Amino acid sequence: MALVRFSSSFDPIDTLLRLQREFDRVSENPVGFDLGLSGRGVFPPINVFNDRDGYIARLEVPGVAPGDIAIETQGQTLRISGKRESQLPAEASFHRHERGDGQFSRSLQFPTDLDLTKAEASCKNGMLTIRIPKKEEAKPRQIAVNAA
Repeated sequence: MALVRFSSSFDPIDTLLRLQREFDRVSENPVGFDLGLSGRGVFPPINVFNDRDGYIARLEVPGVAPGDIAIETQGQTLRISGKRESQLPAEASFHRHERGDGQFSRSLQFPTDLDLTKAEASCKNGMLTIRIPKKEEAKPRQIAVNAA
């Protein structure tokens, strides 16, 4: 039988809180990989997926005017940055402040078969959509079969 000795500084509440934080961390990233700046709490949240023509990145940017968003490319890196400001009436203060404001920036790496110089962006209803086409040489092409 093993005896467990607790130090005099043992705090059961603190231990439970640390355990809860660890469960939260594991549930956010169940595979255990470090995904970098991604996941819950990162602004703007983003989904990136591919289709037959290339990749599409969709970012949620509610309250951000399209003119306050900058999109830059360098090599195979796409950088999205901008600013979201809270507008409070004079003499007002927050009762609850859950939506962040201020500067934001996200950088994404894309495969080499995409042509970031031909990327196009549109913003509608707080959703920023960036379409990145494949390079012409990476697109599938049909080869005609001639009768011999």
